[in-house]
Amino acid sequence: MTAVGWLPEGRNGGWIYRDRVQAAQAGLSVSAFYARRHPHSEVGVWRQRLAAGEISRNGAILRRDAPLAAGDRLAWHRPPWCEPAVPRLPGPLFDDGDLVVFNKPSGLPVLPAGGFLEHTLLRQLERQVAAGELDGRPGAPRPVHRLGRFSSGLVLCARRASSRAWLSALLRESTAGGPGAAAPPSAGTCRKLYRALLQLPLPGSPLQALAPGASLHLTTPIGRRPHPRLGRLWCAAPGDPAALHASSRLTLLEQLPEGALVEVAIATGRPHQIRIHTAAMGAPLLGDPLYGPGGGACSDALPGEGGYRLHAHRVHLPLPEGGQLQLEAPLPAGLRGAADG
Repeated sequence: MTAVGWLPEGRNGGWIYRDRVQAAQAGLSVSAFYARRHPHSEVGVWRQRLAAGEISRNGAILRRDAPLAAGDRLAWHRPPWCEPAVPRLPGPLFDDGDLVVFNKPSGLPVLPAGGFLEHTLLRQLERQVAAGELDGRPGAPRPVHRLGRFSSGLVLCARRASSRAWLSALLRESTAGGPGAAAPPSAGTCRKLYRALLQLPLPGSPLQALAPGASLHLTTPIGRRPHPRLGRLWCAAPGDPAALHASSRLTLLEQLPEGALVEVAIATGRPHQIRIHTAAMGAPLLGDPLYGPGGGACSDALPGEGGYRLHAHRVHLPLPEGGQLQLEAPLPAGLRGAADG
């Protein structure tokens, strides 16, 4: 199923970002607090926002910089801004009254972030429910997990909060279900299969010696690293005791002239896991502006920038009442191999 049309670019209604000053932040000026909290803007920009009356402390609008005390409640009233055009969300692939699964088009953010507020999958879902375009059962479906803005494919949503909590835990710490990428999942586990196109591997990458149909187990830990535009960003973090364990199994499907077509089964749901794991082994996603060889982040790129091809292709999911749900999102043209017809 494909998206029908696009939402044109347009202005939203603005947003209020709320914070509470912690003891370790007491004594900072308002501008210094926000420059640390939102490093995309320097101190001088925050002083301009103060002068414009956009920031309040404990309910009162501030016009000048001032030192903060522990417990102060701050609110930045961000004025309306223009959001880029995004694809419209197609109808669901599956809906059992609680669990709802969509095939997200590339270019559509799942949740508000990175300059998107209204042009997201979540807001489109809320509008579809309000307009009666989805089944009128109680409760609006909400996403259980994210896909990157330019990743496409299966996104799981649920109407009940208890279902979202259960699914979130299952997706976060699922198991790959067997030694091979095509092995079926064990009872009670979830398995997610992605399709991706990698750049030609660098010398020394284990992908160089891989034959079509063979697999690699990737276990590079993922942790936060400094980033000049975001403060900190998830990256490859070998040797960091605070990093998160991460496990992926990559299977080479076909060597194409432009790169390697692969399937990836992820056994842990870490941020940007596939982008980081493939980059860490010396074969980043073809066209990825953020993660380069080694799994570190480029200083002048952001996670929401596109150029790569990554698709959540299949999911095998245990159902609470028993049995397994198996769903597939059709492959985009750029991720089809000879065996796909």
